[in-house]
Amino acid sequence: MSEPALLARGVFKSFGGLKAVQDFSLELPVGALRGLIGPNGAGKTTVFNLLTGVYRPDAGEVRLAGAEISGLRPSRIAAMGMARTFQNIRLFGELSVLDNVKLACHVRSRQSLAGAILRSPFSRGEERAIEERAVQLLSLFGLADRAQEQGKNLPYGEQRRLEIARALATTPRVLLLDEPAAGMNPQEKIELRALIRRVREEFGVSILLIEHDMGLVMDICERITVLDHGQVIFVGTPDEVQSDKKVIEAYLGVAEEAPSA
Repeated sequence: MSEPALLARGVFKSFGGLKAVQDFSLELPVGALRGLIGPNGAGKTTVFNLLTGVYRPDAGEVRLAGAEISGLRPSRIAAMGMARTFQNIRLFGELSVLDNVKLACHVRSRQSLAGAILRSPFSRGEERAIEERAVQLLSLFGLADRAQEQGKNLPYGEQRRLEIARALATTPRVLLLDEPAAGMNPQEKIELRALIRRVREEFGVSILLIEHDMGLVMDICERITVLDHGQVIFVGTPDEVQSDKKVIEAYLGVAEEAPSA
């Protein structure tokens, strides 16, 4: 059997006395599209930060295509093939839409500093290839006509699309999407569903998705991991998740019994 695209096993993380993530495990097969859900404060974004090197796990392991990545810098993990978007959009607002994507393409750049400064033939060729790839990605995401605009001037939904395009510019094996539908209107969410499916199919990337829009999650994810208070409480298909008692209690709470007379 091939290695999973992403594997986390027995991961713990505390901040002072707060146990933010406890014994977290997850397996993302190659080419899979899976969800990570839970109530506010359940630890979902902390998990993403652990997977991408923003935080170092206190215990446990994280593997990307079989390679141990626990404790590596985010830049190194990105170079090894993991990209992410953020709940709060983090574009380079002053740069053009095109330059936002070109900058991400440089993760795969092989030119030396001297070559870049001296504009060697190899350097010029690589810059042309980066420009072509960035333009192709913008076309795929319907942003080609916005290429020269500043990122900060795009409408909100287009900023979200640009952030995903920028993540894909790093040629990832695994793509982590943190609340991609946040702030979107109903029509934008419909377009986002189609876009995520298209990204998985055309780029062959494995996707892990955090999202509060349950309609989106249940519609596109094959399996879902549910977190509550930093612990995995259920893993299953969308239908299984929607009918599980522990999941329902985590989201809705448990009604208190009336006191006996």
